[in-house]
Amino acid sequence: MPGAKQLTKKQLAVIEDLFAGELDEQAILDKYKLSSKLYNQWRNEDSFAEQFEKRITDAYRQSDVLIARYAPVAAAKLIQLTESDKPETARKACLDIISMPILTASRKAQPSDEPQPADTQLPVSLNPETAGKLLAVLAENSENS
Repeated sequence: MPGAKQLTKKQLAVIEDLFAGELDEQAILDKYKLSSKLYNQWRNEDSFAEQFEKRITDAYRQSDVLIARYAPVAAAKLIQLTESDKPETARKACLDIISMPILTASRKAQPSDEPQPADTQLPVSLNPETAGKLLAVLAENSENS
């Protein structure tokens, strides 16, 4: 970006500390002896705001990768929980499984620069008993609605 103001070492350090998660915002201001007024001025500067937003975007991307990495494990565990001896646990697992396609669809509906592959849903096979439980919970929920 031509003409963009470079951030100072102090500004970069403040942003780094904000995302390190060890201190809250006020503690960081105190650590760097920053007034709220100066900090707010920084936040209104394009270069500071852009760097801040970039860090937020990066943090969300990292969480998306982490969630995607463990999604198959979570799905398998939910399937196992449908067989629980505790009816409430099994019912809640069924509800979570039923809501999974909705969550996947809402993620696909978000605008993206890249086309979404058609096979992004998790391959989960259900035995007839588990499928029956899922359908029973779904029927129960539609009756209560």
